[in-house]
Amino acid sequence: MSSQPPVPLPDAAVPPPGQTGVAEPTPEPDGGRRILHEMLTSSWLVSLLAIVLALILGGLLIAAADAEVQATASYFFSRPSDLISAAWTAVSEAYAALFAGAIFDPRAETFARAIRPLTETLTVATPLILAGLGLGIGFRAGLFNIGAQGQIILGGIFAGYIGFTFDLPFPLHLLLCVIGAALGGALWAGIAGVLKARTGAHEVIVTIMLNNIAIYLVAYLLSLDSFQRPGSNNPVSPPIPESASYPLLLGEGYRLHAGFLVAIAAAVFTWWLMERSTIGFRFRAVGSNPHAARTAGISVNSTYVWVMLTAGAFAGLAGSAQVLGTEHVLTAGVAASYGFDAITVALLGRSKPLGTVLAGILFGALRAGGVVMQARTGTPIDIVLVVQSLIVLFIAAPPLVRSVFRLPSPDTPRAPKPVVPVAAKEVSA
Repeated sequence: MSSQPPVPLPDAAVPPPGQTGVAEPTPEPDGGRRILHEMLTSSWLVSLLAIVLALILGGLLIAAADAEVQATASYFFSRPSDLISAAWTAVSEAYAALFAGAIFDPRAETFARAIRPLTETLTVATPLILAGLGLGIGFRAGLFNIGAQGQIILGGIFAGYIGFTFDLPFPLHLLLCVIGAALGGALWAGIAGVLKARTGAHEVIVTIMLNNIAIYLVAYLLSLDSFQRPGSNNPVSPPIPESASYPLLLGEGYRLHAGFLVAIAAAVFTWWLMERSTIGFRFRAVGSNPHAARTAGISVNSTYVWVMLTAGAFAGLAGSAQVLGTEHVLTAGVAASYGFDAITVALLGRSKPLGTVLAGILFGALRAGGVVMQARTGTPIDIVLVVQSLIVLFIAAPPLVRSVFRLPSPDTPRAPKPVVPVAAKEVSA
């Protein structure tokens, strides 16, 4: 057999020096970024059905905890209608009391008292909306910032200290407290952003550590004479003067304060920032694909720092809503569980401003109505926490919700429409 001479390759087929000629694969996003992207891009229908499914399962727990339901369950097979009737009564009365405590109380003697539950819902929702907006910005930029708890605490520390230390006229004093709260939250979140940019430290681990540090920091500060109320051994700061407090929107009979207007203004600003500004475009570009953003000339590391600073500023404003609007003092529990609940608010709202506002109001309603539900029906308030946890579960697992309600997957290709030949159309005509 005679060997054939090698066929020379054309110039276009010869790879340039230093290259193998094989196309390099595009880097795939890591698992956390992919899961976060799936949660944020799920449809509004999936989010709504997640709430419905959580309420259904919560209703089952309410029925199971009711004494009358437990009594009728002993003779279910002889008279099943008694169990069904008792379960329906327990669930309907519990959710009716939840609605009365969160939106409108038909038992109230006056209209002013009847709408008080709605104002309580908006009051509770204010820090949730502010912290949720900040977390949503981080989520859309690909950063899973779960440090809102510590950022709320730092915002409360800064706002409280400026409030009870200085003696200034009303508009200026309040403005300085609000700016201080935003600055405190931004500085605390900026630590995680700088560590992420300079060392590659994962923001989840760093923000968890910062949450714990903030909890012990506020406890230590409240043990100092400069932060402690004179003549008291309790860890409570001096009261915030009226010049540094958010004014009440509806008078002395309600707790709703101007911090709610700050939350609405923050939602509008977030929409402009993420949808209309250049820096918002950079945030979204880095969140979509940091490798492509870096190739396009965007400094990914500096973007991480700016994202965390912005997110922390919003969470700090949530701390100002607590100290300057609701509590009027600085305590060790200033953040309550708002920082962790805000994660669910941001995910439920798909990190969009309008969705975050609506999700914050929903969770505010659950918090405000849960107390009335327990007082009127004896239903454990822990049921509300279970419902919130179930919402988190279903929001984090969109395929689970779609499988329960038999919804098609968004990745499933649609069948193409049949193409009818022109001749066939003419024959049928």
